[in-house]
Amino acid sequence: MPGNLYQLGDTIAAIATPAGEGGVGIVRLSGPKAFAIATGICGSQSPTPWRPRHAYLRKFLGHQGQVLDHGIALYFPAPHSYTGEDVIELQGHGSPVVLNLLLQRAIALGARLARPGEFSERAFLNQRLDLAQAEAVADLIHSRSEAQARAAIASMEGHFSSAVGSLRSTILEALALAEAGLDFSEEDLGESHRELLHQGLEKLLLQTEKILRPCRAGARLSHGARVVLAGRPNVGKSSLLNVLAQRESAIVTPVPGTTRDILREEILIDGLPVELLDTAGLHDTEDLVEQEGIRRSRAAMESSQWILLLADARVGWLPADQKILDSLDSARCTIIWNKLDLVEHPPHLPTGCKQISISARTGHGLEQLEQHLSASLGGVPPEASVFSARTRHLQALEDCHEALLAGVRLLELAGPEELLAQSLREAAYALSRVTGEMGVEEILGEIFSRFCIGK
Repeated sequence: MPGNLYQLGDTIAAIATPAGEGGVGIVRLSGPKAFAIATGICGSQSPTPWRPRHAYLRKFLGHQGQVLDHGIALYFPAPHSYTGEDVIELQGHGSPVVLNLLLQRAIALGARLARPGEFSERAFLNQRLDLAQAEAVADLIHSRSEAQARAAIASMEGHFSSAVGSLRSTILEALALAEAGLDFSEEDLGESHRELLHQGLEKLLLQTEKILRPCRAGARLSHGARVVLAGRPNVGKSSLLNVLAQRESAIVTPVPGTTRDILREEILIDGLPVELLDTAGLHDTEDLVEQEGIRRSRAAMESSQWILLLADARVGWLPADQKILDSLDSARCTIIWNKLDLVEHPPHLPTGCKQISISARTGHGLEQLEQHLSASLGGVPPEASVFSARTRHLQALEDCHEALLAGVRLLELAGPEELLAQSLREAAYALSRVTGEMGVEEILGEIFSRFCIGK
């Protein structure tokens, strides 16, 4: 059990409900003084001792005994609490003023203001959650779609950690087998020993890939995707942004160059959060403001996962359109023929790019466009096995996969088993970084600083 928090002996407090007015507001305390502080706030209103996990109606009192609020007090004694320490929740009315008075009273009685994510950090340090589960708590709080919430819950309940733990245990078994060959190096264990190791590593590679697939989907789900609307001026980029966002976000006029800076809207495509960027029309101009807008548009396209290149179906494909296409990565670009309602037959180009015809004004073709975007961006797998994952999780799993591949190559080349054992140790170490068993001390502050205060 880590000792830092207990050596400090501090008790933390924070408002655990969102900012603003609400029917209920919660002040949460955690630490060795939590119960004493709560008693000081509630006073001796009843001789009955507080029973764990029972709700008590109490008056919350100020330092002069004045009533600050009426509410519910809940006591969660260590170690059976979220943080593993004594935890108190004071549930009052959701007035920011009242909640701040309660918080200041708790601080005056010996608590200190919690840092962002410190409750979850203590839960991790006290082994109530592993690191992947703690991160999933933050992912659940910040989820923007049902798919994100389901993935976060799966990780929070330990499904991701269990899969990683099972893989690590199997790697350690293979390591023991490899080290047996080192311990008995004077004896020839024969080809059967190396074949057994080879089969084991091949199975481990498959097992790692099986975890990587839902992990990649979960990371894509957590991070979302960026899609840029590009094209000449007045081809309908802003109109398409508005109809996909389902609100009048961008100004639409027949005047070329109306959009001079990047407009951003977040939409959901089959549960995947997509940042949609409306960019300045790409064309040659002497206007310094337009030139800066075009520079920003180019930068946005370079960092995007997909580009929708809009063209005007009324006038067909122009040299200016081709110039734009030539400057893009065609592997992640779709040509969108807009203003389909103004032509009898949509144009078509002899190009390798996918082409879709739509009308941003009538909505024709938008369902096909959304289906195409979902497929192009990787979509969200329907399986319930998708984990809420982060870049560091993917990196750790890929490091594990690479170490296992190195082990397979060593066996195929009849390399020394000392190097094979080292590859297996590196694979196991990489997985231990996912759940925080080792190798994460230097990033704990960064991870938990992104949590909200009170969690």
